[in-house]
Amino acid sequence: MKETRRQNYRQSIVSRRSFLGAGLAGLSLPAILQARALAALGGRVPADTAVIQYWLGGAASHIETYDPKPDAPIDFRGPFRAVSTNVPGIQICETLPMHARLIDKVAIIRSMRHDNSDHQHGMHWCQTGYDAKANGVNPFKASSHPSIGSVTAKVRGPNGAGMPPYVHVGYPLDKVPGRHFPHAAAYLGHSYDPFIILNQRTGDGKDPGQDRDFRMRGLDLTAGLTGSSLSNRRLLLGQLDRVRRRVDASGSMQAMDHFHQVAFDMLTGSRAQAAFDLEKEDRRVRERYGPTRPGQTALLARRLVEAGVTFVTVVDPGVGLSSSGWDLHSRIEWGMNAACPRMDRAVTALIEDLQERGLAKKVMLIVWGEFGRTPRVNANGGRDHWSGVQSVMVFGGGVSGGQVIGSSTAKGEVPQDRPYWPYNLLANVYRHLGIDTETAFLNSAGRPIPLLAKNEPIRELL
Repeated sequence: MKETRRQNYRQSIVSRRSFLGAGLAGLSLPAILQARALAALGGRVPADTAVIQYWLGGAASHIETYDPKPDAPIDFRGPFRAVSTNVPGIQICETLPMHARLIDKVAIIRSMRHDNSDHQHGMHWCQTGYDAKANGVNPFKASSHPSIGSVTAKVRGPNGAGMPPYVHVGYPLDKVPGRHFPHAAAYLGHSYDPFIILNQRTGDGKDPGQDRDFRMRGLDLTAGLTGSSLSNRRLLLGQLDRVRRRVDASGSMQAMDHFHQVAFDMLTGSRAQAAFDLEKEDRRVRERYGPTRPGQTALLARRLVEAGVTFVTVVDPGVGLSSSGWDLHSRIEWGMNAACPRMDRAVTALIEDLQERGLAKKVMLIVWGEFGRTPRVNANGGRDHWSGVQSVMVFGGGVSGGQVIGSSTAKGEVPQDRPYWPYNLLANVYRHLGIDTETAFLNSAGRPIPLLAKNEPIRELL
């Protein structure tokens, strides 16, 4: 592990209290200013790469998406057929017909696994690369491990001036008051929590995945504020000025002056306003993604990375009223028939859009959830939690398409070959972002903790 002077400097800054108490995660001296300053100290500018994490909240079935089992007994293979794709020898589930036409552009991992079959621990595994249960860590507390998005916010910062480094679009992965979010910053501090938008239901509220009247009216920053109002600019300036008076004479005033401008630019600048305003997008492009929450938030993710956000998580709510609508313990045929067409259209439109705009190398797209589903269909016609194996789809970031990495057993129970863990995939993501996975941060107890439990990327994705 590397414990360099730059890391010490970084840690000393994060120990200061966030100086903008407006609830805009990422709008703080550590989150926006310091990452760029540290890059300059190292004599290089961070790579202009980005990540979109398309999260299937609640965990979609691997068998009903990317790893069908057409030759298994009916109570294992489920109600759907396998279909051929544009790559000979690769089949996926019939629930994703639009995916089938572009498998040559993506990689499918069929041998991802971990040991935690409850939502919170599973999400912690996938967002941090750490097994909370095995380490005796409580994932419900901020003393757990930081998410990959928060680490990105701390180390990389935004790709574009006036933009947040880390945006979470949709319902928080765990929104119980007082509990830590799996996608949050943990001991790195709230400065590196995501900027959360669209965490309220839209449309008629009966089916948030459908939301046929879904619309994003520009940048509604009030969704991320706690007690402040964007219209009250004097209040914001007053908060900043009070902090300026408390800054010591160590030379950081110049940096604070710079951040003052960065923060205000994001709140009021045209760049962020334009990026969040879907009304500025061509109507044909919006229709391509679909007039649904998954479709329009996937489009928003593309606009955000294009404008300078480094890490975006989009939560596809499936058929539920929170972040767990893919958690189909019953009626999986109905649920997948409802949720998959929206996801299929949104994800494939995003892939094609990124490619057509020349962003396929810059942006890595990951589609996954917190685990898979039980291989056997239960008595209620659904599938329960199953961390024994799951599937992940990866596009962009230099990843070669048209490949299936690993496989599961004949009934989809466990990996048959090439078993991988979440930390393996996250090592690839960090590599794409130019983040040294040997980096360590001091946790709340003052111990250096490396970014990942193991630094072993998936070689097929390199």
